[in-house]
Amino acid sequence: MSDTTITNKQAYVPVDADFRLKENAAEIEVDSNFASQSFWKEVIARFWRKKSAVLGLVFVLLITFLAFVGPYMNEYTYSGQDLAKKNLAPRIPLIEYTGFFDGHENIATTTGTKTVNYYFENKLGDVFYWFGSDNFGRDIWTRTWSGAQVSLIIAIAAAIIDMIIGMSYGLISGYFGGKVDMVMQRFLEIANGIPRLVIVTLLLLIFKPGMLTIIIALMLTEWVGMSRIARAEMLKLKEQEFVLASRTLGAGSMHIIFSEILPNIIGPIITQVMFSIPTAIFTEAFLSFVGLGIPVPRCSLGSLISEGFNSFTTHPYQIIPPIIVMALLMLSFNLVADGLREALDPKLKEM
Repeated sequence: MSDTTITNKQAYVPVDADFRLKENAAEIEVDSNFASQSFWKEVIARFWRKKSAVLGLVFVLLITFLAFVGPYMNEYTYSGQDLAKKNLAPRIPLIEYTGFFDGHENIATTTGTKTVNYYFENKLGDVFYWFGSDNFGRDIWTRTWSGAQVSLIIAIAAAIIDMIIGMSYGLISGYFGGKVDMVMQRFLEIANGIPRLVIVTLLLLIFKPGMLTIIIALMLTEWVGMSRIARAEMLKLKEQEFVLASRTLGAGSMHIIFSEILPNIIGPIITQVMFSIPTAIFTEAFLSFVGLGIPVPRCSLGSLISEGFNSFTTHPYQIIPPIIVMALLMLSFNLVADGLREALDPKLKEM
């Protein structure tokens, strides 16, 4: 009887209705957005999340725009002089009716302080100097942004040259090591030990004072920091597996240094460049302040501060614009560099 039951049983054949897909995408929770991001997209996203860095970038772009456009926003030139319009306080159209920037200034005298307006005393009712005029009748607005333009060009050019020299020097020194590294590092210490002011003074005996002289002075002194960073990164990476693989396949030393290792340290290099720009701006301002910078009639932020310093007690408005522009420029570059350092360094990703 049992044999009959087994014989009469039919095998069950599955049909399509017995199967259905399980919609469990929400349970899996795969972060497809993060997985699809490239390294640089992630860097940009982290940079934009840092508000101080974004604010610094906005100020850098704004000051750079005004540095190249500001000198052409009125009819004055950076070298044009008019002694009949000297030492005029800031006066801006429309805003003057609010009581601010209306051409009035307080002057200290032996009997006290008096308020004067040379625009009306000299019958210059249709004349406007947005930042005022200096003791030669030159427009401070135009000179401030012309000076910012010169300072930016010098700083960026010096930073790029220093990056190329310092980066190459540090990478080669760290890669070859041994006696090569020892000799190159001793030369670096000698170069770093020579005061910058001595180098500039010696250069002035050979070259005329100007933009090229300052760039050469910065090029000879500011590459040391970049070199040390590049060497440290090279010492960390040169024994990695990908370098050994390239060497095994027959790649030359220069190919390994600049094609294999350099792309892996681009983050610290960019960060150091951004930090070196405000240093170069300050160095240029210092050299111009002590009279070793841009010759007249050209101007830089440092030379404008030096000129305004001479009349600070009588006309303080002449020194305020270049000081504010230089301070904002240095602070903004430092904020951008700090944001790039955090965005490019994976170790700081979760901080």
